Amino acid sequence: MTAETNTGPMIGQRHLQTFLLFLSIVVNYMAKFNAGVAVVAMTNAENTNPNFPEYDWNEMERSYILSSFFWGYILTQFMGGWLCRRYGARITMFVSTIGSALLVVLIPWCVSWGGWQAYCAIRMSMGLFQGFLFPCIHAHLANWCPVKERNRLGALANTGIDCGTLVAMFASGLLAASSIGWPGIFYVSCGVGVLWCIVWWIFGANQPRESKFIGEAELNYIETSINSSRKAEEAELKATGPIPVPWKAIWTSVPFWALMVTRCCQSWGYSTLQTEMPAYMNGVLLMDMKSNALYSALPYLTSWVMAFVYLIIADILLTRGIMSITGIRKSVNSIAFFVPAAALIGVSFLDNTQKTLAVVLMCANVGINAGSTIGSTINTIDLSPNHAGILMGIVNTASNIVPILTPLLVGIIVKDDHDREQWQIVFIISAVIFCVGNIVYVAFGKMVNQPWDAPDFMDKQRSSNLQEVGHSKALEAQGSEKVEEAKRNESEGIKDN
Repeated sequence: MTAETNTGPMIGQRHLQTFLLFLSIVVNYMAKFNAGVAVVAMTNAENTNPNFPEYDWNEMERSYILSSFFWGYILTQFMGGWLCRRYGARITMFVSTIGSALLVVLIPWCVSWGGWQAYCAIRMSMGLFQGFLFPCIHAHLANWCPVKERNRLGALANTGIDCGTLVAMFASGLLAASSIGWPGIFYVSCGVGVLWCIVWWIFGANQPRESKFIGEAELNYIETSINSSRKAEEAELKATGPIPVPWKAIWTSVPFWALMVTRCCQSWGYSTLQTEMPAYMNGVLLMDMKSNALYSALPYLTSWVMAFVYLIIADILLTRGIMSITGIRKSVNSIAFFVPAAALIGVSFLDNTQKTLAVVLMCANVGINAGSTIGSTINTIDLSPNHAGILMGIVNTASNIVPILTPLLVGIIVKDDHDREQWQIVFIISAVIFCVGNIVYVAFGKMVNQPWDAPDFMDKQRSSNLQEVGHSKALEAQGSEKVEEAKRNESEGIKDN
């Protein structure tokens, strides 16, 4: 019989840390995605609270505002990992969140004198701060999660993405229509961010041993699990040495490019809905801000629920041997891309007399697209467990460039918010991109370790290159000998004559 492991209390500090990470995503996503509702409220006071200023921004200027966050966000992805490694997740996440929270509260004041340009500058600065967040979350989970609980706790923390978007859409609409008007969106976003920072500063700890609240049993359980895993990794590292990154092999890998194209296409369709849904529902479906808030949030509630549904179904299919990992990934990704593509086209042909059907199709779009996480997001681990972090950094940076472009395209195409035909072009383009992305993934994507994942890949490549160089030099030397011999024969022939 094996001794039962003492894991500490049923709800311990590791669960609290996971919950704090979940809340960090929620409060940062509130600040990140409240702009979709805010710009509608700030440019159309009739549907919100008319007691606050209204700005005459055209669609292109609104698009710059929605896009500007990602101008800064893509610049600090890799820096976040470096700061977390140097200073720890506790201080880095604190700085990331407090910086974003204090900037968002400046918007009502700065916009009054700086216009949409000031709004863009603030959102770009917010993006710079929030770029630190996710590298810290992943590092913090690695330090706190026992190996057997890592997937579960990691998945729970990351559900903050859908919950944060849901809260941003819903709360922002209610606040804009309330007595505090659209400025209240920014005050509340700042307030919850600062509140999280206070709680994080009290309870957050880089390592379990640094926590003032952890019990001895839970500490031993976490450290034993993580240390045994790290000892195995260190033994392997000692045997093989540091694994160099095969940059050339990665950048010339067809499956890797298939994954990157797929993730960029998914980001295109998803970001179109995230940033433009409130404007579409207000302009074409003629919804007031309160109903707009509710119906804008419903798709993300669906997505939050569907993320767990996909996870359970995929686990059953894999553990029971019903489908291979390749079959699961490609099938789920096809559903997550093709169905939303059809739903997007369907939404574009509806008008204000078909609001219920429009909301149902939007829920289907965002909810079913939640399968893309299982379908393609974690494909980096399939391709290369040894270099998954590098691959994720590249893919995540590329896919976050896309949300810069989608609002700008909407600004070019949609000149009148109420013109359904202009919105049809936007949604049809997104639907086509969804389809192209999945076709590329199904045709060229792979769910097996690539040759360049092997620890000795670079050594074998160098050996092969040396052999080729040696063979080439041998052939060159042999050719030189033949030329010399021909010259000698020619010289002897001349002498004989």
